[in-house]
Amino acid sequence: MVNPRFPRSRIPAFKLFTSAISISLCIFFLLSFLFTTHSYSSHQHHHAGSDGGVAHGFESIRRSILALKTDPLKPRLDQIRKQADDHRSLALVYSSYARKLKLESSKLVRIFAELSRNFSDLMNKPRYRTLFSSDASSVDESVLRQLEKEVKERIKTTRQVIGEAKESFDNQLKIQKLKDTIFAVNEQLTKAKKQGAFSSLIAAKSIPKSLHCLSMRLMEERIAHPDKYSTEGKPTPPEVEDPNLYHYALFSDNVVAASVVVNSATKNAKEPWKHVFHVVTDKMNLGAMQVMFKLKDYKGAHIEVKAVEDYKFLNSSYVPVLRQLESANLQRFYFENKLENATKDTTNMKFRNPKYLSILNHLRFYLPEMYPKLHKILFLDDDIVVQKDLTGLWKIDMDGKVNGAVETCFGSFHRYAQYMNFSHPLIKAKFNPKACAWAYGMNFFDLDAWRREKCTEEYHYWQNLNENRTLWKLGTLPPGLITYYSTTKPLDKSWHVLGLGYNPSISMDEINNAAVVHFNGNMKPWLDIAMTQFKPLWSKYVDYELDFVQACNFGI
Repeated sequence: MVNPRFPRSRIPAFKLFTSAISISLCIFFLLSFLFTTHSYSSHQHHHAGSDGGVAHGFESIRRSILALKTDPLKPRLDQIRKQADDHRSLALVYSSYARKLKLESSKLVRIFAELSRNFSDLMNKPRYRTLFSSDASSVDESVLRQLEKEVKERIKTTRQVIGEAKESFDNQLKIQKLKDTIFAVNEQLTKAKKQGAFSSLIAAKSIPKSLHCLSMRLMEERIAHPDKYSTEGKPTPPEVEDPNLYHYALFSDNVVAASVVVNSATKNAKEPWKHVFHVVTDKMNLGAMQVMFKLKDYKGAHIEVKAVEDYKFLNSSYVPVLRQLESANLQRFYFENKLENATKDTTNMKFRNPKYLSILNHLRFYLPEMYPKLHKILFLDDDIVVQKDLTGLWKIDMDGKVNGAVETCFGSFHRYAQYMNFSHPLIKAKFNPKACAWAYGMNFFDLDAWRREKCTEEYHYWQNLNENRTLWKLGTLPPGLITYYSTTKPLDKSWHVLGLGYNPSISMDEINNAAVVHFNGNMKPWLDIAMTQFKPLWSKYVDYELDFVQACNFGI
């Protein structure tokens, strides 16, 4: 049945119209094909020959048909172009920043400017410029791949240069690298300091060959002529116990050092025959010391030479430090021989000096018992040189104090806090951390005031508490500061100038004005490491005219 809305006569006309449209489209595609093939073939024939042209012709036909919608290589091309532009801009920014900061300036500016120019030159090549032309209907994939390869190579180079130059622009990175460098240098410095301290300690411990030779030759003389030098069975000279004379205490195992102290004191004394020197050494050096002080008369001065073993009360049951020196922990502390272990505590390296193992170093706390008939005595270390008459010390009013000493504090240095552990409650409760320290080396002691204040008992109390070294490290100065905390009389600094064994900057005016100069430190004047500008102050009192000294080539 026929639909009344579409009469039968109109159906053939509709089919005719549809067929006409189809034929028109076919003609259009045919003409497009012929035109494209002809153009592409002519172009390829000029560059690559007819065979290549045919192959590319078919590829172009395929592209042309797809280009009716969108060429799939276009997004890829746009991405490559964007990457190139971004890195070109980045190179320009770094070039501008380098110019602003004036960093190596010319070099970095040139590098980044050249990188930016490379990107521009690449994109302006005729071969690649056609890819970006507005009338290009398709993208040649082989050309695109070559462009992509070159762009990636330039991007890689740009990033590498930026990475290497980033330190010049990134302040935070600069700071971090500087911190790392400082840390590394500090590590090296700390290691060098430890090794230096250890080497210095070894040098300070050493006994020069000439000094060892002298001790042996003097001992040989003592053994060869025992009656000439022995004092056994002989009465004690009255001058040794006469409180009206000027008495000195000198404790040493160094023959030459002890003789220099006595020599310098007697040569600068106005009335040397009124001076009495109490020299105490150990049993091993007693013979050499007896011979040394018998070889000359020292301008009439009186010299008593004894061994520490002659004082029978000095034993481990009475002397705390002797008992402590027998402990395994303390012996391990002193005799540790591995560098990495021996240098753990660089700050207190000096306390590993073996002199602290000797009771000679602690005799200074027993003066009233060693010399019961004396009222006053001057204690001298064996590394000092006397340059003036010292009898003026006996005229000083001690104001009831026990110890006359030169104070060493200045600013925040050489205060009590540097010598003892103020985190310990006993130390914190008893002492002021800002109290001024003083020096051992030349100390004038009022023995009557000492006995009255019971200073030896005070010393024993604190030494017993410090058996584990929790109150202070080793040495005799910290317990001295504690024992004479409120009983020390400050002396004028010209009496005692310190530092000639470690400080090269002491002025000669200060040294020449001093009554006593002290070679405290590791660079003792009898060692090869002594400071040459100060050594003559000591060596001029060595008895080079003695045959024993000459035989051992004891150099100046």
